Amino acid sequence: MNKQDQINMIREDFINCQKVLLAIGDETRQSILLVLMGTDCQTGLRVGEITEQTHLSRPAVSHHLKVLRDAGVILMRKEGTKNFYYINVSTELGLLRTLMLNIDKFMQNYYGNDGM
Repeated sequence: MNKQDQINMIREDFINCQKVLLAIGDETRQSILLVLMGTDCQTGLRVGEITEQTHLSRPAVSHHLKVLRDAGVILMRKEGTKNFYYINVSTELGLLRTLMLNIDKFMQNYYGNDGM
């Protein structure tokens, strides 16, 4: 694959990752993701539990959870009237891995092993 083909592939990767990059680029959403990652609970957390751990308001947590859900980073499970949020393990975050691998391969091919 030539240099321009690799650049085009990386361009496409960036396009595919835009929603995820926007969703996880926000510091507040990063803190919510860290809370979700840090829990021992495999079933997810409710908004109130996330609110307690992030010290954000319920409306703020709900807003950020919606952004993360819309980007495919987290999922929600309903149990009666309760909603549980958890990280989507088969997530769009995998697109970021592809993007980084393609950038790394490009850097090695054209700038040597140290990326310089």
